[in-house]
Amino acid sequence: MDRSLKALSLLLSYPSTELQAAMPEISGVLMSDTRMTTVCRRTLSQLLDKLATDDIYDLQESYVGLFDRSRTLSLNLFEHVHGESRDRGGAMVSLVEMYREAGFDPVTSELPDHLPVLLEFLATRPFAEVQDTLADAAHILDTLSERLARRESGYGAVFAALLQIADAKVDKAAVAELLEQPEDDPTDLDALDAVWEESEVTFGPDPNGGCPQVRDMLANMDTPVNPAPNPAVGASAQAAE
Repeated sequence: MDRSLKALSLLLSYPSTELQAAMPEISGVLMSDTRMTTVCRRTLSQLLDKLATDDIYDLQESYVGLFDRSRTLSLNLFEHVHGESRDRGGAMVSLVEMYREAGFDPVTSELPDHLPVLLEFLATRPFAEVQDTLADAAHILDTLSERLARRESGYGAVFAALLQIADAKVDKAAVAELLEQPEDDPTDLDALDAVWEESEVTFGPDPNGGCPQVRDMLANMDTPVNPAPNPAVGASAQAAE
């Protein structure tokens, strides 16, 4: 288990009181990881302090405003590559199959390409595979880091940390192309409704029935969650093709 990837996955999850309670352990893991520079860890510590001490409702409101109301900050990685094209469905099915072949079946309402889900998976994989996967997404991670920096959000440090852990090379031309896309305005609710009006595609069960929750975070920092394969996953994935 790569504890740092697991910790970063938790940091990108919807804030909760459980997450706040786990911050001392999460901080201990990340601050001891020498794959990140001292400057990177110092910047990351500012986000850790904020998540540990700020009012939970303020944290949740900020999280939703950043990641749920803005497509250009979406944590669903394929959103930045395929948008709403048919290619996205095929890529999603392939990702589900990769998870299942590795014995990883996350119980979550999020899509398979949701970055916290992917990081939870990568935390169980050989480091060479981690590097290859994050290298493929390096331009997206760098773009998200830049966009979050423009909004003066501490979450940008998480993406910078991922790039350093993976020692990934960033295609600056690809980053520049993504940054040319206009930013969403999370305060324009009519525009957001129009953008998100298409039906959501689900690839797994929704045990929470609402905002995603951080599951068993302290008990599972070292243990991947690998429940028995759920046939509903395959059926939902086929429906998306």
